[in-house]
Amino acid sequence: MTLPDAPLSPSPAADRTFQVDLRGLVDLLSHHLYSSPRVYLRELLQNAVDALTARRGLEPGASADAFGIRLYADGAVVRVEDDGVGLTEDDVHTFLATIGRSSKRADRIAEQRADFIGQFGIGLLSCFLVADEIHVLSRSARTPDAPAVEWRGRGDGSYSVRTLPASARPAPGTTVTLTPRADAAEWTRPTQVHALARHFGSLLRHPVGFDDGTGGPGASVNPEPAPWARTYPTPGARSRALAAYGEDVFGFAPLDTIELDLPAVGLKGIACVLPETVPAGRRHGHRVHVKGMLLSEQAEEILPEWAFFVRCVVDAESLRPTASRESLYEDDTLAAVRDALAERLRDWIARAAASDPDLLGRFLQAHHLAVKSLAVHDDEILRMLLPWLPFETTDGHTTLDEFARTHRTVLVTSSVEEFRQIAAIASAAGLGVVNGGYTYDRELVHRLPEVRPGTAVADLDPATLTAHLDPVDRETELAAAAYLALARDALAVFDCDVALRTFQPASAPALLMDSREARHERTRSQLAREQEGGLWGDILGALRQEAPRAQLILNQLNPLVRTAVTIDEPELARTSAEALYGQAAMLSRRPLRPSESSLINRSFLNLLAHALRKDS
Repeated sequence: MTLPDAPLSPSPAADRTFQVDLRGLVDLLSHHLYSSPRVYLRELLQNAVDALTARRGLEPGASADAFGIRLYADGAVVRVEDDGVGLTEDDVHTFLATIGRSSKRADRIAEQRADFIGQFGIGLLSCFLVADEIHVLSRSARTPDAPAVEWRGRGDGSYSVRTLPASARPAPGTTVTLTPRADAAEWTRPTQVHALARHFGSLLRHPVGFDDGTGGPGASVNPEPAPWARTYPTPGARSRALAAYGEDVFGFAPLDTIELDLPAVGLKGIACVLPETVPAGRRHGHRVHVKGMLLSEQAEEILPEWAFFVRCVVDAESLRPTASRESLYEDDTLAAVRDALAERLRDWIARAAASDPDLLGRFLQAHHLAVKSLAVHDDEILRMLLPWLPFETTDGHTTLDEFARTHRTVLVTSSVEEFRQIAAIASAAGLGVVNGGYTYDRELVHRLPEVRPGTAVADLDPATLTAHLDPVDRETELAAAAYLALARDALAVFDCDVALRTFQPASAPALLMDSREARHERTRSQLAREQEGGLWGDILGALRQEAPRAQLILNQLNPLVRTAVTIDEPELARTSAEALYGQAAMLSRRPLRPSESSLINRSFLNLLAHALRKDS
């Protein structure tokens, strides 16, 4: 008898280490993390600044200019040298050879982590975007007689480390040298390196020098501190300097500059008020520096959406960059900064309203839409600025405060087309109507009594306007009865009644009174009739309401209408009524239905044919 084989005992699982394809990782960074190969210089500068910050922690009594950064680029190499804290051999193995591990996470300086720009340990990889080899020579400042350490990293994932005598680098610090690839010349030419250094590091607090290898005196990347950090002889000189800086950065002369200062997060900067109108909803990017290093030129998230009338340049201490260091991490700190900066903009508007009406007028002329969007949700701005905001009215473009002085009741339309349809006639009838069809306008007009007690505001009802049109005398009504009956029959397909009135201006032959809600209700009723018996027809039928009819009001003061109502030829009378309806519909500037477009074409051709027959 053969016994079955004993079950095999499972072998223990072996732990293995992920293998990293460095070339693939660099390709991933270049296409999905970094916006451009130019960021390599920003990363090198950032590493140098963080090294200097750590050195300051070791030697807090050193003079302000004791430690700095030096750039060198001659077309053959790019070199960044700093007087920072440097690296030991253990540091090199731990931080330079392990992707994702940052020296800013080391326990010995964990308490200083907030002082550093970089946090993610991938910045040095950006150098592989422009070079195949990175050479690092460093000497630590933490150990008095520390040797120099050389590290060479290559794009194939290999690296080498060796220890050199201290004489290889007499002073503590780090030098990073790149030998650019031929296809990276665009980003490593001396002029480009200097321009990139100025772009990213113009506000850095440590001195940064540049040498192009020609033997000249060299140049400073950041010769002056930020304009808001300087002292000026007078407030006027300060304002002019900040405005000049804003114009240099953004390319426009600001209407005004607003200083921004939030000590709690170490934020300083300016907001430049745009001198021209900005399309609604368009948000400009803002320049955000973190500890002096340019983080982003398109940081929309630093301000609320309604603040599209300014562009900001700020430098902050406590904002967190994302891993790419090209945008801000959305957290509670950023939300608090956004709210605080919004409050600064409100304060500026309040100061302008209280002390500089000329500036406020120029600001509102360009940015009234932005202020309206703010006033809808901000009671303080509403009370302060609503009387100053311009609106389109039957008295022209004017402020609500001025408009309410001449009209005891302010009427407001629900759409632009409704306002354009009745504006001239309402004005002639002495009615005060505001165009409420634009964004925020109707809601703001209805809040006018909160700011100006005693003012009455109401939505414009077609019946209100009709009541202000003068009726014709009885004899004229009877004489036109036959024509009006033919006109009503011709326009019944549009659910339109016809009436005869007198109103100004006499040049207007007809007025079509028809609201958007009424048109929608008639369309729904028509669809319900067409779908009668089906599920969709039942649903529409349940929603059906008594649809108000449109009304074509003919103007007895108009010579054309006085002639039309005397027509005794039925077909010509119907055609003239259709033509008057079509002309009034076009003047309303609302979208025409296909049947209305067909009516306009048909009535024009019929009138032309009648005129030709008469002439022949």
